Amino acid sequence: MKHPTQRRDDSRRNTLAHSISTILTSGALLLVGAMASSSAFAQEQATNLDRITVTGSNIPRTNTETPSPVQVVTRQEIDRTGKTTVAEYLQTLTADGSGSIPKTFGNGFAGGGAGISLRGLGAGSTLVLLNGRRMATYGLADDGQKVFTDLSTIPLDAVERIEVLKDGASAIYGSDAIAGVVNIILRSDFNGAILRASYGLSGDSDGDARKATLTAGTGDLATDGWNAFFSLDVGKTDAIKISDRKNRKWIGTGDIRPWGYGNNAQFLGGAALSGGTRGGVGPNGSVFDDRAVTDDDPAFLVALPGCAGLTTIPGQNDVTAQQQGCLWDPAQLYRDLTPEEKYVNVFGRASFAFGEGGEIYTEIGYSKKETTFSNTPSGVSGGWGYPGGPVNANSGDGATVLSPTHPDNPIPGQASRLRYSAWDVGPRVTENTNEFNRFLVGVKGNWGEWSYDTAYLHSGTDLVNKRTGFLNYDAVRCVLGNPACPAGVWRIGDNAGLNSQALYDYISPDISARAKSSLDMFDFTVSRSLADLKGGPLGLALGTEWRKTSNSLTPQTFTDQGQIIGLGYSAYDGTQNVYAGYVELSAPVLEQLELSGAVRYDKYESGEGKATPKVGIKWTPAEWIAVRGSYAEGFRAPNPAENGDGGLAAFSNAADPVRCPDGNPAPGANGDDCGALPVAIITRPNADLKPEESKSYSVGLVLQPTSSTSMTVDAWQIKRTNEIAQGSTAEAIAAGNVLRDNNLLNGVPGTGSILAVNTQYINAASTRVRGIDTDIRQTFDIGPGQLEMDLQWSHVLKFERTDADVTVDYAGTHGNCDVTNCIGTPKDRINFGTTWKQGPWSVSGVANYISKMENTDFRGPDGSYQFAYADGTDVTKISSFTTFDLSGRWNITEAFELNASVQNLFDRIAPLDPTTYGGVNYNPLHFSGAIGRYFTVGAKYTFE
Repeated sequence: MKHPTQRRDDSRRNTLAHSISTILTSGALLLVGAMASSSAFAQEQATNLDRITVTGSNIPRTNTETPSPVQVVTRQEIDRTGKTTVAEYLQTLTADGSGSIPKTFGNGFAGGGAGISLRGLGAGSTLVLLNGRRMATYGLADDGQKVFTDLSTIPLDAVERIEVLKDGASAIYGSDAIAGVVNIILRSDFNGAILRASYGLSGDSDGDARKATLTAGTGDLATDGWNAFFSLDVGKTDAIKISDRKNRKWIGTGDIRPWGYGNNAQFLGGAALSGGTRGGVGPNGSVFDDRAVTDDDPAFLVALPGCAGLTTIPGQNDVTAQQQGCLWDPAQLYRDLTPEEKYVNVFGRASFAFGEGGEIYTEIGYSKKETTFSNTPSGVSGGWGYPGGPVNANSGDGATVLSPTHPDNPIPGQASRLRYSAWDVGPRVTENTNEFNRFLVGVKGNWGEWSYDTAYLHSGTDLVNKRTGFLNYDAVRCVLGNPACPAGVWRIGDNAGLNSQALYDYISPDISARAKSSLDMFDFTVSRSLADLKGGPLGLALGTEWRKTSNSLTPQTFTDQGQIIGLGYSAYDGTQNVYAGYVELSAPVLEQLELSGAVRYDKYESGEGKATPKVGIKWTPAEWIAVRGSYAEGFRAPNPAENGDGGLAAFSNAADPVRCPDGNPAPGANGDDCGALPVAIITRPNADLKPEESKSYSVGLVLQPTSSTSMTVDAWQIKRTNEIAQGSTAEAIAAGNVLRDNNLLNGVPGTGSILAVNTQYINAASTRVRGIDTDIRQTFDIGPGQLEMDLQWSHVLKFERTDADVTVDYAGTHGNCDVTNCIGTPKDRINFGTTWKQGPWSVSGVANYISKMENTDFRGPDGSYQFAYADGTDVTKISSFTTFDLSGRWNITEAFELNASVQNLFDRIAPLDPTTYGGVNYNPLHFSGAIGRYFTVGAKYTFE
């Protein structure tokens, strides 16, 4: 009732799930099959099932509405948004949430990749399938931990539809399906040729996107006995700089003081904070005067000259630099809003018929994508980590200093601790080149009363990550702190023009890392009708699966020695062998009542094993109404980044209860010490991790009061336990597992600013998320045309996380900032679409709404606001955001079509968000409001 799915004949069945290991379970499965086909069922002839495939089941059905909620996205729904990639579209789904990975997060651990996070439970808990089978994961793990599937390797023009299963499906698919399944279904056959081309341009005349696609095929499986086709997708998108949005309020600047914020805004550079005892990372440089330090009189920053000639902010000079630091806007000067991207995606499929309903098929896929992201220059000090522990380049013996005789040292005779942003070295630039491959060969058909499908799959990724503009720690300390350094003396700030290129090559070498992932899988699935029940045929499916996955990442050059200033360490290496088996039943016991059940057992080579059941029920008391419900158990096994060899040293935001207890500055501190401040997080793998486990529930209504009206309402809950996560940052801070700076409060030991926190991956927390999904669709015939309307609404009731017997609720807040981007958890996301069709014309509009968020770390009286204005007033909320997209199509002839779209038609500006670190002063959820109005024009020609 909800979304019609095209029926297919036996020769075109696209089985959407597989299973299990012949080595461990084949004997048991043969026994079950023998029992199922015994004389008890042979007494009556079962009716053959129509071949309708629905994600979440391996049993062909006679209708598309299952006991589980499945959202079916048609090609028309994708086209009307103007989105040109699968990733861009999927991240507009209302079920997507925190932990989603946009391609624009170029400075993240998984830069260049794009992932979806259903229910806000993370990209690693959302299983992405291509034609019902897995893909090799992206080479770089998100946050250095979460292995996920990159959506940007799939050619959009080859997509037939997308099915989103929202209640988890581990009983069918195995690990990683805790939050649900996204099944991207490509064309199964094609005859003819289609050529598409499009060109996109923002309202600011930048971000040019050029794309061309050719899809061509020949042969007809039914008449010729074979079909072969391919789809080639190539494109290039230009980068957009932060500076390109100078006139777009807070989007185009890191300086948000005009909107009431203070000097502690995270993207404003150079400010001297905490009374001049920290900060000062400006283009002129500053040093600490340590000559007369006492418990009551700490060291204060002294600015170097030249501020007025180096800053971009009016009113800055040497006097103001001494008072507040040399304020400047490095994001506006150097950082990209969106990266440059070049890609080529290829998908091909060939199928050959044999016998009655038999088919041999093969699929190939290849993708190569290059992304380049420019970020702000590196500082020369700070705190970061590596396997040997934290590095403190701020203070102590490891501090970066100007030697007593350095010509730019303003304090004679003192080795002065330095704060400096190396603008003269240039921006930090990250280049990712990712190659993805996929090969599948299989055979399916009928054997007596049984239908079978078996295939071998190989998929892999090879990613090279190159970086320039980063600084080598020992080399920097040599050219600044050692007058006899063989490479010479690094002149800084106003005197940077005196340096040679050889010196820059010495302190800023090119560095790189390489990541690989692979997937090899063999599966075998059989299904049949066992008997005719009152409501239809009793269906059985059995299967086996063997799967081997591997993930490896070599650390970025020198980071395993802690030698790249400010760059976190990430490395992992591991392999998993999984053997599995499952059985599934679908029983329409009455015309009004359908029962379904499945159980799967996965056995890991390490010895871990997990059985996951799923049951469902659908009751249809009348043709126009159905009540459905499901219960499922799921799991996610530890990945190599979590329990293999390696480790992680990253950055996050954390509050300091020592310098800011109860949200108020401690004696000797000030407001700059309050709120969530950047810290390094050093995390070790843990070989003793257990799998995450989940229990999910859904209950809903399916209504179709008229032939042109349909509505589904589903309430759902997922509880995930044994969560694999970094040990609590707050607990580590409270326990003293931190590295602190030496800017002590009134001389009290252990009160310096936090530089780094030590922790490891643990099974500790649990999460319970609950919500309601609504999907309404209506069609009107008005005169010669037709109006189609649809609305999807996801409402989060609770997003509770329990850690150490403390439960917090993130629903409607800016938490949880321990996951990607710190984008928060809005309670409501709504998409409302309309399409008018008349003859060769169609016009579509889509409104996208994201509700406001309280700017607290979690709900309740113990939650605290995460940022404050300059006057100390709390930033209480991040405003709601609504955009409208418009598109149109004109079929000039049957073969030739013109199309155009405008995203963010009314040029809405994203709300100012001072907390997220995924975008400069805007939330990645509101990305279209950062770019502004965006135009795309295209053409399509179909060859006979």
